[in-house]
Amino acid sequence: MKWALMYLIGFLVLIGGLLAALWKLGILESLGASWTIILVAVVTGVGIMVAVSHSGLKESIDINRR
Repeated sequence: MKWALMYLIGFLVLIGGLLAALWKLGILESLGASWTIILVAVVTGVGIMVAVSHSGLKESIDINRR
């Protein structure tokens, strides 16, 4: 779970950087606040899904029966 949290924090930093770049270029002003919030929510959701899907080890458990 620790690595999933680190991935999510890195993903949020990436989103923040992209939003700052879009704001500096003036693209966010043309989109409006509501579309910006929707975009952030969708991208954050995708980041959470990817972080959870890559967390943990997927191993098979062998049971030895006598």
